[in-house]
Amino acid sequence: MHPFDEAIDLRVFATHEFTGATHPAYANMVGPFGGTTAAQLLQCAMLHTQRLGDPVALTVNFAAPVADGAIRFVARPVRTNRSTQHWIIEAHQTPNDISGVVATATAVFAVRRETWSNVEAVMPANVFAPETVPRMPVRGMPAWPQRYDMRFVEGAFPTAFDEQEQAHSRSTLWVRDEPERALDFASLAAISDSFFPRIYVRRRRRAMIGTVSLTTYFHADSALLTQVGTNHVLGVAKALNYRHGYFDQTGELWSQDRQLLASTHQLVYFKD
Repeated sequence: MHPFDEAIDLRVFATHEFTGATHPAYANMVGPFGGTTAAQLLQCAMLHTQRLGDPVALTVNFAAPVADGAIRFVARPVRTNRSTQHWIIEAHQTPNDISGVVATATAVFAVRRETWSNVEAVMPANVFAPETVPRMPVRGMPAWPQRYDMRFVEGAFPTAFDEQEQAHSRSTLWVRDEPERALDFASLAAISDSFFPRIYVRRRRRAMIGTVSLTTYFHADSALLTQVGTNHVLGVAKALNYRHGYFDQTGELWSQDRQLLASTHQLVYFKD
């Protein structure tokens, strides 16, 4: 089984409840990679017997640090309409025998219908093909970046934190699961969080950071994800503002045939 499939392998515990655990292959410097937590929360609704349609939006709020170990999930469809469904999902842990919510999520699922379609976002032009761009070295990094094949065209993770502040934090890179795995909604949710904190790219200085809130909008349907398969997708990320201990970062994920798969936005705490 692929490590990512192991990470999102949830068991039915009771009505609306699932159990899972963090996975060592997606460990971060402290606790797990937030993208896998987001994918686990989404997977609860994906596996639920009452699910309608496919995800169009997911917002994850990290209420407390997620500890290594078991996680109990509660997923409830709070409203189902003709073609849309709204979810509230929670992740619970019991460190030191104290029960607590470590993350919450809201999700919107929908039955997609054929309509007029267009895109105003613009995929970067003249980007070298992924096979011509070297993979980012991952030796000495936490476990989770080793689970992604990242090939930076621009704005790579600093090789040295020399505190040489850059003019911007923009990154452009090809990315896919490592080992390669066919793209689906859960892995797309995780990849949406795979952009390194923009403050590291901008300031090239170590700082304590933590994602507070992460939202992903799924523009692709199941058929488009099937077309992508195991190919690299193009990620573009940048920050908009740093102020008073928080910064945001926004990202886009594109297929190689120039289809916008997802857009994402998150708010990150940093200690200066």
